[in-house]
Amino acid sequence: MAQTEAPTGPTYKATIEEVGPCKKRLVIEVPEQAIQAALDEQYKTFRQEVILPGFRRGRAPRRLLEKRLGKEAQEQVKLRLIAQTSDAAIKDNKLAILNEPQVDVDSVQLPVKGPMTYQFEVEVWPEFELPPLEGIPVSKTVRQATEEQVDAELERLRRIRGVWMPRPEAEPSQLDDLLIADVQVKVEGTEQPEHLENIEVHIRPQGTVAQVPVPNLDEYLVGLKPGQSVDISVDVPKTYFKQEYRGKKVQVHLDAKEIKYLRPADVDKAFLDRFGAQSVEELRQMLKEAVQSELERQTRQEMEDQIYQYLLDKTNFDLPLDLVADQAASALQRIYVRLLSQGLSPQEIEGHMEALRASSEEQAKRQVKTFFVIDKVCEKLGIEVSDEEVNGLVAQIAWRRGQRPERLKEQMARDGTLGQFRLEVRQAKCIDKLLEMAKVTEVAPKQKGNKKKGQRQGQSASDKAQ
Repeated sequence: MAQTEAPTGPTYKATIEEVGPCKKRLVIEVPEQAIQAALDEQYKTFRQEVILPGFRRGRAPRRLLEKRLGKEAQEQVKLRLIAQTSDAAIKDNKLAILNEPQVDVDSVQLPVKGPMTYQFEVEVWPEFELPPLEGIPVSKTVRQATEEQVDAELERLRRIRGVWMPRPEAEPSQLDDLLIADVQVKVEGTEQPEHLENIEVHIRPQGTVAQVPVPNLDEYLVGLKPGQSVDISVDVPKTYFKQEYRGKKVQVHLDAKEIKYLRPADVDKAFLDRFGAQSVEELRQMLKEAVQSELERQTRQEMEDQIYQYLLDKTNFDLPLDLVADQAASALQRIYVRLLSQGLSPQEIEGHMEALRASSEEQAKRQVKTFFVIDKVCEKLGIEVSDEEVNGLVAQIAWRRGQRPERLKEQMARDGTLGQFRLEVRQAKCIDKLLEMAKVTEVAPKQKGNKKKGQRQGQSASDKAQ
């Protein structure tokens, strides 16, 4: 316990306790002498500002001011002392806080005699040491586009521009079908379920039903026919983005009404015109170039992922669950901005966001940990982002989306994504710098059949070709 006096504030004593990872409790004691000094100053202000019957301004006696304005004086002094001493305690103890202190002022009493005591909790930035940043080992995979990859891209384009067709009623649903259903959602602790009609549900291994994340969703829905029902029980992770579902058991009842399958588009003249190609051969050449560009982007992403993994493996600190949950929404916004910067429309991004919303608690923890580690690396390397850099990148995004840069920037400022965008730019500069400093070794691609690990969600090769 240390007694501290701020240069321009009242004397106080502060006791700091560790109450959890990244969380501290501050117990503040303001001595009687500081309280009386503050009251004297408050009544001096009242005497100069308040006119009481029978007395000239500045001549009213203290006892009369206490009788008329005592409660107001005590309340103002209490609030001022709490504000001054809580701020001073944070600054004097050099606490890097994540949230502003929340004091239950109604429970704090300003005593007639003796000290005033109150307490509050704050979350603070985690403390940890960074590993060596020079010469991080990184493998660079050298890849070349193949005809099989071009075939896959062409088929993907056909599916994107395909048409959803109703399945015959006798046919059961299959993987990747679209299910139209009425849904009831019953959240633990609520009395009545929420009724939703004609909800679209994509049958995927990992997906959502009415924003409820359902692991192995395809196991419940594949084989379903119109008129059939299914009940699903889900234990929602404690860090899920939707607060009303977070950490609760949710019961989902689904009544299938219609099942649709995707019929891929024909490669006809209209299809070729969409990409500015005169023939199938020309389109395939365009796609091959786009695939090669995507492979190079993938290689770059894998190199970046190795940097991230190195930093995460070499740092160790705890994150409280509430911090992870609070930061999950910000992580979603950063991913949204990244996809916007890659030129995707909000409608295209929604498909990626659904997968992100259904992600595990471990992924959310990883995202939050990455944020803190990258911030510390940026601080150590002196990496900052200027307004000119932000304006230039916003202009590029606006050009790809056919918008005016100033209008897009105003929109991002209104919806809160501009600050997140700046963080994304800073993070990208940080990884660029670490790759410049890395020890890079070229390697051959892995054998076909190995999944691409850690690939960033974004545009496909053919999206970039359009």
